[in-house]
Amino acid sequence: MYKLTTIYRQVDDPQTLEDFFSATNLPLAEQLPGLIKSEVSRINHKPGGQSRFTLMYELYFESKEALQAAFASAVGVQLIRALQPWADARIITWFYADVYEESLHETDEEE
Repeated sequence: MYKLTTIYRQVDDPQTLEDFFSATNLPLAEQLPGLIKSEVSRINHKPGGQSRFTLMYELYFESKEALQAAFASAVGVQLIRALQPWADARIITWFYADVYEESLHETDEEE
């Protein structure tokens, strides 16, 4: 599996960020072809105190090629164009990652 993670920094006007995420980023991302799942994480704090980040959004695809195809689509191009000003302002950080999952099996408890 392969994913794109977008992390939003804290901003002076959190409502503007929330409006953009809810009205633009989220609805466009949910239309990406080949999207397997998405996760939204609201960042509360970090160990030792306040975090400079407020939101993390992860988009999962079957492969790197599937992600590339999704962002080459019309909706993918529209999403990148919408996000670019936020990246230029250094409010978001983007990165790609290979995803490895491990299933943990519970053992039967003795009665």
